[in-house]
Amino acid sequence: MSNLPETGFRSMMKKLYGDWGVDSEVGRLRAVLMRRPGKEIEGITDPEAMAMKEIWDPGRVREQHDALAEIYRNNGVEVYYIEDMDPALPNAVYARDLVLMTPEGAIVARPAAGCRIGEEVYAAKQLMKIGVPIIKTVNGNGVFDGACCLWMDRRTCLMGYGKRCNASAAAQVEEELRNMGVEDLIKVEIPRGLAHLDSFMAFADLKVALVLKLAAPDTICNALEEREVRIVDIPDYEEFRRFCQNFVALEPGRIVMPTGCPKTVNALEKAGVECIQLDVSEVLKGNGAIHCMTAFLKRDSVPLYR
Repeated sequence: MSNLPETGFRSMMKKLYGDWGVDSEVGRLRAVLMRRPGKEIEGITDPEAMAMKEIWDPGRVREQHDALAEIYRNNGVEVYYIEDMDPALPNAVYARDLVLMTPEGAIVARPAAGCRIGEEVYAAKQLMKIGVPIIKTVNGNGVFDGACCLWMDRRTCLMGYGKRCNASAAAQVEEELRNMGVEDLIKVEIPRGLAHLDSFMAFADLKVALVLKLAAPDTICNALEEREVRIVDIPDYEEFRRFCQNFVALEPGRIVMPTGCPKTVNALEKAGVECIQLDVSEVLKGNGAIHCMTAFLKRDSVPLYR
């Protein structure tokens, strides 16, 4: 029996598992994991208990979810669905929180919100079904939502810690990222009252980020400026409340974002970003939008920032 050559997991991943991996928020999007809302979004009587602002109209949520999936398909993105779900877990529509994809496979989250515990099990089952390697499941005392991390490039990652990512989970995720070659792990305390990094920022292009400067810690702004990333400040607080920053880049400089944010669209267009707008007004009632609904499985790699 011959020994395997020392070529590293990544070099053998495509042959053994398939073509998966993410190392940025803007590389051309190739595959996503989503949860099309099923019976779990019906019959909600207490939205506050489900961390929602208002009760959903199930038909409208599904229509808006389908419209996003159609945009992805029309742009060459393979859409995979979490097929099963506990009927008591309506927030599973926000699949981004359940999975952090890396260049070498998925880290399965462990939701911090009590009303979401268990969603990750169904996401993990679907990852296994389609062949995505799971390199870590957050365990022990760790709590972690996938949207607490954003990739900049193969060696650079932003990690937000706070109520949705505690010290135990941060250490677990850091160990995996370091193991696969991440050198610059920029740790950011998520501001009080916000849940994730994508609550106040998003990357629209290789060198363009939309940020609510009022909320962003200096750590974030300094890291972006050091890498010559243009920071576009969210120009209107009401548009921030309409989740203008909760968008997904289809490729560098081309995004799909919520409607109802004309000032933000204008600011992004001035920075050279093409904005495809989608009505997700019903989805917003659950305190999430386009980025929240989308767990990335495959993006083209991007150049290193240094």
